[in-house]
Amino acid sequence: MRHGKKINHLGRQTAHRKAMLANMACSLIEHKRINTTVAKAKALKQFVEPMITKSKEDTTHNRRIVMSRLRQKEAVAELFRDVAAKVADRPGGYTRIIKLGNRLGDNADMAMIELVDYNEIYNADKAKKKTTRRSRRGGSKSAVAATTAAPVVEPKTSNEEEE
Repeated sequence: MRHGKKINHLGRQTAHRKAMLANMACSLIEHKRINTTVAKAKALKQFVEPMITKSKEDTTHNRRIVMSRLRQKEAVAELFRDVAAKVADRPGGYTRIIKLGNRLGDNADMAMIELVDYNEIYNADKAKKKTTRRSRRGGSKSAVAATTAAPVVEPKTSNEEEE
């Protein structure tokens, strides 16, 4: 029975697992998406999302906590500088796992894990939806404002031009 066993050990000792997750997290922050197995992607998601949450508040304490887990100065700097600014208004769910199929060599389930805010394909559709949404209550405000704000100018007839 698996009562209380929440961590997937990924077939590795503790030090090897922590080092592997730290390296994968640094690669994810640097490249914004990586391909790996589904099990490693799920473990990485649990590893990296709390650190992204800590990066939203740029304090010395949070930088030291993240540095102790990531172990790469450049990755920590990019996390606090670029990634934190991009995910500032998101309340969670910073990563997305997309399953890719099986690996040819050993038939392992493969997946791509990516930072959600850096995918231009998905974010471009959401930007369009926000601008084209309309209310059910009445006509659009711009059409009503255009009809009331524009003064009505009647065309001159030929009699008025002669005078």
